[in-house]
Amino acid sequence: MKIILAPDSFKGSLSAAEVAESMARGVEKVFPNAQIIRLPLSDGGEGFVNSLVSCTKGITISEKVIGPLGDPVEAFWGILGDGKTAVLETAAASGIHLVTEKKRNPLITTTYGTGELIRCALIKGCSRIIIGTGGSVTNDGGAGIAQALGVKFLNCEDNSLPFGGGGLSHLDKIDVAGLDSRIKETEILVACDVNNPLTGPLGASYIYGPQKGATEDMVLELDKALDHYAAIISRDLGVEVKNIPGAGSGGGTGAGLLAFLKGRLMPGIELVMNVLGLEKELADCNLLLTGEGALDAQSVFGKVPIGVARKAAVFRVPVVVLSGKIDNDKEIFYNEGITGCFPIVNRPMSLQESMERAPELVESATVDILRLWRYNKDSKPIVA
Repeated sequence: MKIILAPDSFKGSLSAAEVAESMARGVEKVFPNAQIIRLPLSDGGEGFVNSLVSCTKGITISEKVIGPLGDPVEAFWGILGDGKTAVLETAAASGIHLVTEKKRNPLITTTYGTGELIRCALIKGCSRIIIGTGGSVTNDGGAGIAQALGVKFLNCEDNSLPFGGGGLSHLDKIDVAGLDSRIKETEILVACDVNNPLTGPLGASYIYGPQKGATEDMVLELDKALDHYAAIISRDLGVEVKNIPGAGSGGGTGAGLLAFLKGRLMPGIELVMNVLGLEKELADCNLLLTGEGALDAQSVFGKVPIGVARKAAVFRVPVVVLSGKIDNDKEIFYNEGITGCFPIVNRPMSLQESMERAPELVESATVDILRLWRYNKDSKPIVA
């Protein structure tokens, strides 16, 4: 019996590695002799760096950079085990966890600190940089990243624009003469946690703006600003970003990395699965357990459970999802290749209690699922 444990993190509660360990304890109670493969995953958001660094035996480096509101924050990035590939996540320097709910305002929050992390990787001589776009509190189209690397965004009076997505509505000209020359010699891979376009009803502002502090009026303003931004990028750089899948990830960070760094946009979960070799492990696997904090409508836009289910379907491996909560009709998840999905909460309890008890709840749910898994459709035991 070979079981792969490939969860994402449960935000605010457990890292992906911690979820995998809780699952492993449950597996061992039911199948003590099972071969357990732990592959904690990330779709490009929080935990992305740790997932790739730990599995490739790389290193993590701390840096002080400019945070989302312009104040210094302690961030981090990593170098993979090959010694030449840098990995960083937008969430580390420009993440939603860095700004209290009352202060969140995507009109002014910036990705500048993420650009500083990219510069750190260039200074270290990394020839390839993998950037995860998820978990940001920004909606600036990656303009802050470009500013940190030398790009100027000017209004009609040739003055530089302020930080934030709101200022993009006044963009008149883009000057890339000062862009760090080392970018041309560096391969940039962009791990998009979602495949949303930059603008429109399914774009960055409408879908993710509200969770970053945007009011209804702000959403309209931000979407209009990004639309204008895309038009100026097309005119001045000759790069179309508006309708590219993944361009809306990270509040439009995908679009900025494509336009200014010639980044290659990829589904984050696909990139991580490839680096960690999930496909090879699936070849002789009996069952895959995955999970995330919330299984909802956004999950089908490239989140971990859906990504691994699609990959596992090729090998006819059943996939079971554990989640803190399930907000949608499960049928949409089953249509994506998931065999079964189950909430970990086993009785009425507050969100706070469920988060505090997450390790034991994940373990307990794993035990329940595998006790059923012992028996095939004829109720005959499967030999572990």
